[in-house]
Amino acid sequence: MRSPVDRLRAAGMRVTPARLAVLQELPVGVHRSVDEIATAVRRTLGAVSLQAVYNVLDALAGAGLVRRIEPLGHPARYESRVSDNHHHLVCRVCGAIADVDCAVGVVPCLSPADAAGYLVDEAEVTYWGLCPQCQNHRRPSADHGGTTAGPTEKHHVPARGEGGDR
Repeated sequence: MRSPVDRLRAAGMRVTPARLAVLQELPVGVHRSVDEIATAVRRTLGAVSLQAVYNVLDALAGAGLVRRIEPLGHPARYESRVSDNHHHLVCRVCGAIADVDCAVGVVPCLSPADAAGYLVDEAEVTYWGLCPQCQNHRRPSADHGGTTAGPTEKHHVPARGEGGDR
């Protein structure tokens, strides 16, 4: 893969310390939130506002150098693997994301039965489950005959009027 400097120049973007620092925090295969990126960039550059990191990420995404991933119920993440058609595995518990190659390999890999007049140029596929670390944290449960209950089990929180008020 080309260096961050080469990637910025090839995209017609000015090379700035903030852009370089953000790109260096997004190696291929890594999916980071804005907060994670900002924390790492601050270690490199010192005081950098969260808004500045958002602005850099928006510019990089607009230039096609990074991609924003928005898994439901988890903070948006950014990745630098943008040159191929791939999908994501997302852990329901911790939000970890892993890349998975597309079985078809060409865009769009799926086509709707009825495109309703749209010209479909992309399909996002997200697989949901438990990452290996969250699977290892499963615990025995008497409710399931000694089997394991996953960390995604729901606990009832009383609503107002159900005896849960203080």
